[in-house]
Amino acid sequence: MNENSSGNTQQPVQQKRPGIADITRALRPSQWTKNIIVLAAFFFALWDRSRAQPFEFIDFIKVLYAAFLFCIISGGIYLLNDIKDIDLDRTHPVKKFRPLAAGIIPLPQAWTLVFLCLAGGLTASLLLPYQFTAVLAAYVIMQIIYSHGLKQVALVDIFVIAIGFVLRAIAGAVALQGVTISPWLLLCTFLLALFLALCKRRHEKNFLSDTHRPSLEKYDKHLLDQLIAITSAAAIVVYAIYTLWPKTVEKFGTHSLGFTIPFVVFGIFRYLDLVYRHEKGDRPEMILLTDIPILANLSLYALSILAIFLLDL
Repeated sequence: MNENSSGNTQQPVQQKRPGIADITRALRPSQWTKNIIVLAAFFFALWDRSRAQPFEFIDFIKVLYAAFLFCIISGGIYLLNDIKDIDLDRTHPVKKFRPLAAGIIPLPQAWTLVFLCLAGGLTASLLLPYQFTAVLAAYVIMQIIYSHGLKQVALVDIFVIAIGFVLRAIAGAVALQGVTISPWLLLCTFLLALFLALCKRRHEKNFLSDTHRPSLEKYDKHLLDQLIAITSAAAIVVYAIYTLWPKTVEKFGTHSLGFTIPFVVFGIFRYLDLVYRHEKGDRPEMILLTDIPILANLSLYALSILAIFLLDL
């Protein structure tokens, strides 16, 4: 112990041990909503009239378990990203409050959490079909490569994000053996994810300096505006084709899915309004959970789907 000039004894500062709330916050549960797309294959296949056997309750449990494993894995990936970006995050206006950047969770413990999440999630996935484990492993490998370099490559970074959503959709299908997912639906998932990622990069380009995300220096705002316009239009066209495609009509036994197109158009238009007029777009998961018009639109979309299938419209 040392004494200062006034004779007071200075005690060594003891760092507070991180609690469960700190560890949970570091895994970013607010972003786990992205894993809802794992359930998409189940709900679309639920109304598939070409299936020889109807779904059972155990099938729903399987797909919920698959989504849970993606939450665990993605939590570990988020923490891995925070470890790699710890110095940048400490200068970021918002990210500096994350448990790792704020010094609440020490680096050794963060690495331990990453290992437990990734190894534990992959091991637990062995209870599902091996195809699901393969997709989950591919997702992990891709995200590790992303964290170690691809995230700094302009355009490639947003493609990795979009492919991650496609892998989630595929994982939900392979978790349920005998379920196939339409290529049109996968393409629509890819384009929507690409659209959201581009909107996020545009917001970052406007409000963050290039030091907070080096890849932003390689983005041009006008190019981002054009790419956003292209992907939003393409997503609408692809969804429209999917709903009216003969195989889709045959699979679900209805021509009425086309009536859900306006909800998709409104959802994209509303999101564009939030990005361009309200200067939002940095956190898509929060917008999808808090914006009243988007929530109302999603509810009406879900109700229209249920009405079409339940009432044989």
